[in-house]
Amino acid sequence: MAQQLSRREFLQAAGLALGGLSIKPPPLDGLGSFGLGRVAAAWINLYDEPSFRSRRLAEIGRDELVSLQARETSDEGPQYNPVWFRVPDGYVHSGDLQLVRWLPQTPLELLPEGGALFEVSVPYTRSYVEADPTAPPLYRLYFESTAWVEGVAQGADGRAWYRILDDLLRVRYFVRAEHLRCIPPDELTPIAPEVPLRDKRIEVSLARQELLAYEAGRLVLRTRISSGIPSNGPTINGIPTTTPSGRFYINLKTPLRHMGNGRLTSDLEAYELPGVPWVSFFHATGVAFHGTYWHTDFGRPRSHGCVNMRTEEAKWLYRWTMPVVEPTQISRSGHGTMVDVA
Repeated sequence: MAQQLSRREFLQAAGLALGGLSIKPPPLDGLGSFGLGRVAAAWINLYDEPSFRSRRLAEIGRDELVSLQARETSDEGPQYNPVWFRVPDGYVHSGDLQLVRWLPQTPLELLPEGGALFEVSVPYTRSYVEADPTAPPLYRLYFESTAWVEGVAQGADGRAWYRILDDLLRVRYFVRAEHLRCIPPDELTPIAPEVPLRDKRIEVSLARQELLAYEAGRLVLRTRISSGIPSNGPTINGIPTTTPSGRFYINLKTPLRHMGNGRLTSDLEAYELPGVPWVSFFHATGVAFHGTYWHTDFGRPRSHGCVNMRTEEAKWLYRWTMPVVEPTQISRSGHGTMVDVA
């Protein structure tokens, strides 16, 4: 029987393991100066110039990886997001690309009772119903999405696999352990915890598609977001996709959330978003700030009601806002930071 670690022992061991990691990524032929981009939509167009009006050369399908050779700001926009990338055979717009890295990990042999928080460290990895690459597949999990890992198993292929708890469906599935990184506790320490609750405030402008965070009136974060697509009434699930306006308070935070229709499926085109990272809820219908791995098209509405953010900024907001979630917790509720949406 495997030795069980206390949470304190585990967090200390995880930090040491990550600090001493010696695995290096494999060589990637043609890796551009700006790294790799993963196509996050069903497909995107390749153009001969950084403009939607230029000649279309080809289509690039979901999850294909492209070498990003240069970053350009196009005079032809679009105005809200004029960033394009030069790739080997032309240009692609940045909106449906996720910038990714290949960072395989050394699997951990021991986990604490109850599990621990991890994030995907490769462009994507497939999950399976068993620790076996020939078993029925389930979701693809994407770079910087988060997962609650409950245990380690030796797979049918002789490799280490992690057992993941799906927080929405309460089912378990497996992924290759070297594709996930344990998130050490020092990455989750609160930001500016000495600032009183009353002195932290978030403003969201739906017109400008912008978020601003203040400490005692001083601006500490300003960034573009993607709010909900305007809708005239309830959708199929009864919840409008328009981001609600008004004054709210963050009332529940979790480092991960399975969003979407809640189906157990292997369909890559299904509306299923497991492992949405750094979620800060502020409305009774489930509207939240959170990281986004399925687009980088910030500056225009694209969500089903939530406030989509760049993942690193959603993580900053998650650490800065109240209530505080401890590294060993999967969620925390309470009266938290004020949010004004207009």
